[in-house]
Amino acid sequence: MIWIYRILFLPLLLVTLPYYLRRMLKRGGYARDFHHRFGFLDRVPAKPTEVKRIWIQAVSVGELLAAAPLLESLHYDAGIEVVLTTTTSTGYSLARKRYKEMTTALGVFPLDFWPCSSLAWRRVDPDLVILLEGELWPEHMHQARVRDVPILLVNARLSDRSYKRYRKAPGAAWLLRQPAAILASTRQDLERFVEIGTQPENVTLTGNLKFDVRIGPELTPGEVRELRREMGFYNDQTSPDPLVILGSSTWPGEEEALLETLTAALDLGIDCRLLLVPRHAERRSEIETLLQSRSHPCHFRSRNPQAPDSTLVYVGDTTGELKILTQAADLAFIGKSLPPHCEGQTPIEAAALGKPLLFGPGMSNFKDISRSLLKVGAARQTPDAKSLKENMLELLQDAETRKNMAEASRSWHKSNQGAVTKTLAAIRRFL
Repeated sequence: MIWIYRILFLPLLLVTLPYYLRRMLKRGGYARDFHHRFGFLDRVPAKPTEVKRIWIQAVSVGELLAAAPLLESLHYDAGIEVVLTTTTSTGYSLARKRYKEMTTALGVFPLDFWPCSSLAWRRVDPDLVILLEGELWPEHMHQARVRDVPILLVNARLSDRSYKRYRKAPGAAWLLRQPAAILASTRQDLERFVEIGTQPENVTLTGNLKFDVRIGPELTPGEVRELRREMGFYNDQTSPDPLVILGSSTWPGEEEALLETLTAALDLGIDCRLLLVPRHAERRSEIETLLQSRSHPCHFRSRNPQAPDSTLVYVGDTTGELKILTQAADLAFIGKSLPPHCEGQTPIEAAALGKPLLFGPGMSNFKDISRSLLKVGAARQTPDAKSLKENMLELLQDAETRKNMAEASRSWHKSNQGAVTKTLAAIRRFL
């Protein structure tokens, strides 16, 4: 199978290159250490004989944030060193900012093409490879196999889309037979891996690492008020603070639905504000055009964190600040979940911070998680933008229900922790 992949790689690369070049130019930041993409990773110092080296690949920001508790735990083990690579420019920027002290080396993941991958492997020389969530790179895994280096697929999941693709093309399931072990994040994922063709003894349910991510620093009530003041969401010392609606990791169309909700709430005399944190910060010009069509005063965090006092819509168009900004909210909508979007963004962080949650019907990437949140009363699911507005307006006027949902969110998060301990046990078995 690897030879078929190698033959098809260059034609596929040439066909998709214009699309990826546009994305790279739009997002920016790809020039930094671009030579890494051809396998010229910075040379890693030779390993001491008693030390094992793990190569962890996390494609982007979401996977890097999920890996944080695992990286922290490995950092404190004197017998282990970590080389961390990532694919996107935003992911690489975050890795350099947050994980430099926890790793022996940082780099950009090479093209999954034989010359590039082989060169990178010679430079890293790992004893164990970890791939996060759903990343299955054929050439990368082939290089591991010929060197007899075990591969672990950690925090593993199969989205509805990937699951359907594997079922339609059973031959592709050979990819899932390459890892020595698959550590599934949910029971549904475990069952899907087995159904597609993974040997049951190679799949273990360890849980989702995102539950073990430290949600810190948690702000004090005074710090939350100061953050709201920075956003221009503060009235004065004699008036109650306005309620804040959060659009968490929103996608196109969802900002408009939330703006409709804000307008309706203000028309009802509800003192509230809207905090938008788009999933992709480079959409700021698109969002600005939308906001200019409305009468609500708005402000973009990337231009200046401090907003004017009259601000009604604050756009958190920065990277890596969602956990901090979420703490300014009274209730949160989870993005990429309203039609036509169908995959959903993670609700775990907002739940951990004790926020009442709303999301649309499209939570396929977090199906078990969204179901369990609904079951414990921490969230509401709305089929469309109209229903979202109605539910938000109801919750904005019902402090007791918001409080109960917030308590349910925190309890749910606490009860689901423990994935890091199970994942570390599996890693040490293979070392």
